Amino acid sequence: MMILLKNLLYWLCVSLFTVVHFCYIVVCLAFGVKAANRACTQWALALVWLLEHIIGLKYEVKGLENIPDEPVVICCKHQSGWETLILQKFFRPIVFVAKKELFQIPFFGWGLKLAGTIGIDRKDRLGASRQLLEIGGLRKKQGFSIAIFPEGTRIKPGLRGRYKLGGARIANTLEMPIVPVALNSGEFWPKNSFMKYPGTISVVIGKPINPVGQGPEAVMQQVETWIESQQRVIEGRGPFANKEVAAEQDERTGS
Repeated sequence: MMILLKNLLYWLCVSLFTVVHFCYIVVCLAFGVKAANRACTQWALALVWLLEHIIGLKYEVKGLENIPDEPVVICCKHQSGWETLILQKFFRPIVFVAKKELFQIPFFGWGLKLAGTIGIDRKDRLGASRQLLEIGGLRKKQGFSIAIFPEGTRIKPGLRGRYKLGGARIANTLEMPIVPVALNSGEFWPKNSFMKYPGTISVVIGKPINPVGQGPEAVMQQVETWIESQQRVIEGRGPFANKEVAAEQDERTGS
């Protein structure tokens, strides 16, 4: 019952803050996309704060020293909405690659568009690839890192989706290093769930992968291998962990 009340309070705060802060984002847009992007980052970090102090959803991160001082392509595991918030704290400034349908969501989607998000049409694969490279090149010139979820959608803990080559193609064409990120957020924030649960999310940031001289397939294979190897280490800890993975973790720790 207490968790439900905390979630209701969290969503009330998010709803009120989002409407008010969106007006601020619109004002910031007059000063350029980077100013609007910074305002959106402030919104995201406020939500991280609310999650920590109302829900009790905290996090621990390893590998911050691996983030280069230059624009990068971030290839991140995608299990919940939490990573779309926290990546904005680690990588600044940052834009995401997302399906353009999200732009239609009131306030949230509008803010995404104002922040410089690269919206793509999944039904038009050739057009989406062209947009990724054209708009991605512009965002790189503006100093943004580009975050993409290589599996394309949220994946339940313990499972693996098909890693698509979009992120590797951006990195190859624009000569940007790829930084892989593993996390277990879905064990505390289930897919499509109204409820979020207390605990500590683990985030691991890998060393940059240089795409120069390699094909997209080879680059993405390195990304996938690293992320999935880290997933096996950090998963199995939250209330919505995959039971098989949790059992493996118990065997490793002897608990």
